[in-house]
Amino acid sequence: MKPTFLFVSTCRSFSPARLAMALVNAGGTVKAVCPPRHPLRKTSAVSQVHTYHGLAPLVSLVGAIAATKPDLILPFDDVSAAHLHELHRRELRRGTAGASTSLLIERSLGAAASFPIVYARTTTMELAEGEGIRVPKSAVVRNEEDLRESIGRMGFPLVLKANTTSGGDGVSIVHTLEEARYALRSLAAPPLLARALKKALIDQDRTLVWPSLLRRRYVVNAQAFVAGREATSAIACWEGIVLASLHFEVLKKQDAGGPSTVLRLIENPEMSAAAEKMARRLELSGLHGFDFMLEAQTGNPYLIEINPRATQVGHLRLGPGRDLPAALYAAVTGKAIQTAPKITENDTIALFPQEWIRNPASPFLTTGYHDVPWEEPDLVEDCVHQLSKQTAWYLKQRWIEALLRMRRPRP
Repeated sequence: MKPTFLFVSTCRSFSPARLAMALVNAGGTVKAVCPPRHPLRKTSAVSQVHTYHGLAPLVSLVGAIAATKPDLILPFDDVSAAHLHELHRRELRRGTAGASTSLLIERSLGAAASFPIVYARTTTMELAEGEGIRVPKSAVVRNEEDLRESIGRMGFPLVLKANTTSGGDGVSIVHTLEEARYALRSLAAPPLLARALKKALIDQDRTLVWPSLLRRRYVVNAQAFVAGREATSAIACWEGIVLASLHFEVLKKQDAGGPSTVLRLIENPEMSAAAEKMARRLELSGLHGFDFMLEAQTGNPYLIEINPRATQVGHLRLGPGRDLPAALYAAVTGKAIQTAPKITENDTIALFPQEWIRNPASPFLTTGYHDVPWEEPDLVEDCVHQLSKQTAWYLKQRWIEALLRMRRPRP
């Protein structure tokens, strides 16, 4: 029997569909729970799709798990990972009745003790530092007094980050006390109701509705700014052991705080060791990501964040030790890893459609490997259509935000 992987996605990202294709090619069966009009519904790799309801997320997950009986669950955004953690807590309280679901979630994500740690950014950095990993100074910022203390200890520029946010959301780089105060208020505040309603009505994404209505505030962390180049790692691991990994330097991004669009494959022993140490320390399983800064003067990598989920590069099959789908399939089945042929010999990867959307005339679309899934024309068409609309909306939002910034009192 082929192992069944249940994909959980609460927002319309393209990467789950790409990983579904890669896991099916590795020998697995993929089923999904996701919002309407998700790209996962446009690929033949997904054999069964269940609808994710943002107003009743755990009901959606429980129904999908019961219907698909998966061998492993893979979350694709921080909200879906948080849902799984919450479901795990609920099922534990049910005792024997919830044992099978709670064990499935632990098998999929790793030791339950790690669940609260991966979202607590400062705690994660302290844990990494204890493992001998380079990390920037970090601190939880609860109020203005904490903020002033962090500024005095770390200086400017300073990075402020809200827990349980990803993809550039919930991050602000500040250069003055006035900017820091404003960022702290904004990052800690519940989502604006207008934003939550827009996502619910237009994007069919209801994940922000409850946090907005319940006025749920975010925990904000201060992190010392590391000047340099961004880098990222993705790993497939099992019970704390890394089975395969990918390490990239980020060459281009959608915008200053957004996701990567062009990456260069690298070998970095210190990044690899950091991922292995954290996977072992947290007893991680499944797919996880790590973000780094390569210090400008030394090139030394500083771990700045852990992503407790699959990331957008996980489908890239780049040879022995770099094939995450093959490694994950082997872990679930207990078979030896059967690495697929490399998709390219080019170390520069232009992600589709991200780089095409960022700049249709980008030279990386021809000089690098342009990662277009030509074998799935419906997926390509849908992706271009959806992300073009999304990009137009965000361009408008950025223009509005820039206009609002002009009205703020200057420090």
